[in-house]
Amino acid sequence: MKVIGITGTSGAGKTTLTQILNKRKNVEIIDADKISKQMCTPGNKYLEAIKNTFGNEYFFKDGNLDRKKMAKTIYNDKIALEKLNNITFNYVVKKILEEIKRLKNEKIEFIVLDAALLFEGGLEKYCDIVISLIADKDLKIKRICDRDNIDVDLAEDRLNIQQNDAYYIERSDFIIYNKKNCDLEKEIEKILEQIRRE
Repeated sequence: MKVIGITGTSGAGKTTLTQILNKRKNVEIIDADKISKQMCTPGNKYLEAIKNTFGNEYFFKDGNLDRKKMAKTIYNDKIALEKLNNITFNYVVKKILEEIKRLKNEKIEFIVLDAALLFEGGLEKYCDIVISLIADKDLKIKRICDRDNIDVDLAEDRLNIQQNDAYYIERSDFIIYNKKNCDLEKEIEKILEQIRRE
């Protein structure tokens, strides 16, 4: 059994690739973003840590995080982004490692970890293989706008706080260039076959 890390910037196609892999019987998915959202519930220690750092003004009256307000802040303030990431790494990474440990007892071929901040959170140390997805900026912006129903400026702001392609290329075992006509299913099958051979 091997742990495969999948990473890349917003709009590169991580979710689509994970959905393809999720159809396989011998694969279990750990979605870092989903775990983060699940932990963002009122009363959770992760959310309390965010409140203690950023203040009540980032929360609705019902105790839920105002994601839009937080996004606006971290897109324009690198120190705020760093603070939020550090909180996320402390809480979410711990949960991810618990999930990896739990799944290692299952009889499966691959654990797939879908994590945008895989390298930043130090999660690559727990992966046997890392695959990064790369895509053209215009295509990423279109995907982000369509998926999240946001305007181009906000999509660009999101990409501007993320790493460039070279960052992923030099740290990964495999790269998938997810262009417009890329057959992701075919690309991942080739990579899985190579992993099995090795």
